Amino acid sequence: MESIFLLKFIHLLGASVLLGTGIGIAFFMLMAHRTGHVGVIAVTAGFVVIADLIFTATAVVVQPVSGVALAWSIGLSPLAESWIVLSILLYVLVGLCWLPVVFIQIRMRNLANEAAVNGKPLPDQYRRLFRIWFALGWPAFAGVIGIFALMTWQPRW
Repeated sequence: MESIFLLKFIHLLGASVLLGTGIGIAFFMLMAHRTGHVGVIAVTAGFVVIADLIFTATAVVVQPVSGVALAWSIGLSPLAESWIVLSILLYVLVGLCWLPVVFIQIRMRNLANEAAVNGKPLPDQYRRLFRIWFALGWPAFAGVIGIFALMTWQPRW
């Protein structure tokens, strides 16, 4: 019984890290972008990349492992429960949005650093990347909220 509580705790902690880090990264990157100040954007983008690689990437690995272990430990067959299957599909959708975002953030950071060091404005490529980054954030956020809802209510269809 104790292992079930530990798995629940790890899984809930991972889910919280995914949601919290995602919201935090989006907020700080958006606020930095809105300043229009190249130096602020460069520094913030640097922190955003570090946070994503440390926190989000760790949680991305922990979630499926802890989720499958938790399902088995409470007697559920993960692929036999429709709400778990839907959660997995949403998780894949979120991952398909997140992976390009990581590389976009790295490129945005590099462009902002280069502009700040050279005393130049942000290039048009940065703005294009920001729009893509922003657009990919919405389905990822909706997917995470959907996963939280499914994990909370566990609907039986």
